[in-house]
Amino acid sequence: MINDAYTSTNPARLDDVVATVRPADEAAIVAAARRAKTAQPAWADVPAPVRGQVIANISRLVEANAEALARLVTREIGKPVAEARGEVQEIVDTCQFFLGEGRRLYGQTIPSEMPDKQLFTFRTPVGAAMIITAGNFPVAVPSWYLVPALLCGNTVVWKPALYAAACADALAELFVRGGLPDGVLTVVHADGPETFTGLGSALEDGLIDKVGFTGSTEVGRAIGELCGRYLQTPCLELGGKNPMVVTEDADLDLAVEGALFSGFGTAGQRCTSLGTVIAHEAVHDEFLARFTAAVADARIGDPTQDVLYGPLLDEKFAAAYEKHLGWIAPHHRVSGQIGRITAQNPRAGFVGDPATGLFYHPVIVDGVRPGDELFQQETFGPIVGVTAYRTLDEAIELANGPGYGLSSSIYTTDPTKAFTFRRKISAGMVSVNNSTSGAEAHLPFGGNGRSGNGSRQSGVWVLDQFTRWQAMNWDYSGRLQKAQMEVAILPADLSFRL
Repeated sequence: MINDAYTSTNPARLDDVVATVRPADEAAIVAAARRAKTAQPAWADVPAPVRGQVIANISRLVEANAEALARLVTREIGKPVAEARGEVQEIVDTCQFFLGEGRRLYGQTIPSEMPDKQLFTFRTPVGAAMIITAGNFPVAVPSWYLVPALLCGNTVVWKPALYAAACADALAELFVRGGLPDGVLTVVHADGPETFTGLGSALEDGLIDKVGFTGSTEVGRAIGELCGRYLQTPCLELGGKNPMVVTEDADLDLAVEGALFSGFGTAGQRCTSLGTVIAHEAVHDEFLARFTAAVADARIGDPTQDVLYGPLLDEKFAAAYEKHLGWIAPHHRVSGQIGRITAQNPRAGFVGDPATGLFYHPVIVDGVRPGDELFQQETFGPIVGVTAYRTLDEAIELANGPGYGLSSSIYTTDPTKAFTFRRKISAGMVSVNNSTSGAEAHLPFGGNGRSGNGSRQSGVWVLDQFTRWQAMNWDYSGRLQKAQMEVAILPADLSFRL
């Protein structure tokens, strides 16, 4: 089957075609998986420090092409150029961390309970991996998978988002130019249904040994079920409804700054975007007033300029977001305008021409409460809910209520509140006096509940996703020793009393 060509356009200038690709069908996906499976043993035989040197080469290539790659990110998905540069730097940071892990894929030497016998553990690569990523971070998040997977001796079939096809091809080219042998990294462009069908066939044929997925909770659940049929545990990094608690002793200006960045940066299209501000009733009104003023003053528009955010990523996300705006209920209090920014629905101070792209007003909705769709569900757009609380236990109950567990934040000057929040919040990541967004290459990234299956990316923790532990015992006694059955127990006088 030959699929129709897919056109990736600039969401800030919809008449600007960035890339045209022909999506792969099921057979092509399976063929890519077979190619990766075939190439994997030879790549695993390359010494890990040498694989680390390839990662070092990739780091240097990304640095040398950083501005061009960042500009491509801005052009293809509409991310403000300052954020795009930060995203490219995240690739460099990831490479720089993991290149050293090529010399630190440590196992252990363990004493045996038997004489003349030694025990060992080794990390071994899982095999061929299929990595499926979203396009809101079209180069940084893929690097979180690709770099450690390749370093550990795995081969990869990478299926990026179609609407970020040019970014994916550019990043893959940099990886291959870094010294990857043929078949070690293969990019396949495909739509969702063909990807799912192709993955299922590749799993059935024993060609894929690990799946990594970043995307929606709904799709992640389906991939988890599919992998479970083959006794595989995928690495799932899913959505979030990330809470920010603002206590009565918080620095409100700092909290507003954090809410502005995490709520509306990347137009609210991050898995770690702020979902709901949970403000103490004593500061709720003051926080809301300052937050509303900050949003009104924010520069929005052309992502090549200095703006808080640009367009939505793609027309499909714009359509979904407009449905989410329909969740605004009569008991909600809305600050600002709603909907797409147009000549008929203008925004003061807009940077550029809104008619050229998918630009939407930032929205603050006060009075959200449990049971509201806006409180419960990820919205993936420039909208932030606000509610009030009386006690910290109530705030934590509200924060945990939607059932996601990715990122969270608390603004407070009281260490007791900070550590109580840390202990009781269900999120995999906690920020104190910082926004819900932001990651560092050497800290574990991932969530629980509706946000993931407990797997973690980044840092040494991701090594457990792309290696398996192998145990070895070496008996050099010259005879069969039977553990547990022949252990010498030194006698003790259990009748002794002082």
